[in-house]
Amino acid sequence: MAARTLLRGGTVLTSRSPGEVLEDTDVLIGADGTIEAIGRGLEADGAEVLDVTGRIVMPGFVDTHRHTWQSVVRNIASDWSLTEYFAGLHTGLSQYFRAEDTYTGNYLGALEALDSGITTLVDWSHNLFSPEHADAAVQALRDTRMRAVFAHGGGAPQWSAPLPSAVPHPDDARRVREEHFSGDDGLVTMALALRGPQFATREVNRQDYALADELDLRVTVHVGDGSWGKSGPVRILQEDGLLSDRVTYVHCCTLADDELKLIADSGGTASVAPDVEMQMGHGFPATGRLLRAGIRPTFSIDVCSSNGGDMFGTMRTAIGMQRALDNAPHLEADEAIDRIGLTCAEVLQFATIDGARAAGLDHVTGSLEVGKAADVVVLEHRSLGFLPMNNPLGAVVYNAHPGLVRDVFVAGERVKADGELVGVDLDALRERVNASRDHIVGAMPEAEIGGGWHPDLG
Repeated sequence: MAARTLLRGGTVLTSRSPGEVLEDTDVLIGADGTIEAIGRGLEADGAEVLDVTGRIVMPGFVDTHRHTWQSVVRNIASDWSLTEYFAGLHTGLSQYFRAEDTYTGNYLGALEALDSGITTLVDWSHNLFSPEHADAAVQALRDTRMRAVFAHGGGAPQWSAPLPSAVPHPDDARRVREEHFSGDDGLVTMALALRGPQFATREVNRQDYALADELDLRVTVHVGDGSWGKSGPVRILQEDGLLSDRVTYVHCCTLADDELKLIADSGGTASVAPDVEMQMGHGFPATGRLLRAGIRPTFSIDVCSSNGGDMFGTMRTAIGMQRALDNAPHLEADEAIDRIGLTCAEVLQFATIDGARAAGLDHVTGSLEVGKAADVVVLEHRSLGFLPMNNPLGAVVYNAHPGLVRDVFVAGERVKADGELVGVDLDALRERVNASRDHIVGAMPEAEIGGGWHPDLG
């Protein structure tokens, strides 16, 4: 990386406020990895200059919930229900992951995220059989050079039947905090991924939250997913004094309206995973209900063993589903629809600055502002889908895809240049990934690849 880098003449989407678009604007990345200046005709003696005329320059996306370790069994669950997912992957294939497979899954999944313009990832890591698995997961995130939150989530003992589980969160979280995350200012930081009252007994859930307090860590928790989510999990958290502005609630699909209000009143944040929620029976994505409750939604890729791993597809699923839900009552009443409620500008906010806020990193990333980290994405303009560029916000939400991600900067370091990840041996990675996949699938007698296998639920 040059001492400084000047992105010259781009169409800059800042995410500072919904809809802010700066035409023909420069972004100067300082030697310390932060944004030094934004404006027209900037002077930067000695800086490397990249001509981005006609290209969209925007903050990197923030994925607020991804089970990254599952990347090596990609798409094996693309036709599975939530019940099949638990049987086939969570308490099935997961038990055959070695520490080296966890490393490979995290490394592959995090690189996939970077390659598609996701610069910040909340890694919901809930397949940690041993300290070695945890160490491997953390190291993989660091080796990709992306910004990440390692959300320590335990392993199969915490998620196996009978549920709710009486097995507490692994004590190894204390060691991970001390050895890997003694501070909170690194490129990779730590949180706790807790099961919550849907999947842990009330007593154990209180113990798990106490552990988060002891370690001074943010919490990310599943609530409101499918029939489990109708058990009033947020009410239980409220009764036990566990709601706070340091908690992100994942899914929220089947939460009652009063539970959404409890989250809003406590300052909590929410993560929506529209593709998985619609496929696996979690319920309709809660995007609109969250907004009406006063909660800014954020976006999650969730299980990359099922769906795609990029934010472009997630944004399109979310906006299409919510617009359909918003329009449905008007159509039912034979009323004309005068104006769409959810805009592309809002959806882009969910995928950037709102996501950073949910990760506890909005002071660092999520928008292009002077003084913030230079987590920047440049999109290729040589696409017929961008021609002519009449609405940059609409183009990103509806027309863009991972193949248009030309350059990616994380903390000022150019980790993708001219359409290629920097310093990544793709042939070696492919060999390593296939070897891990073959080991994991081969170790489970009934498992198959090819798309036809459905787990035995008997």
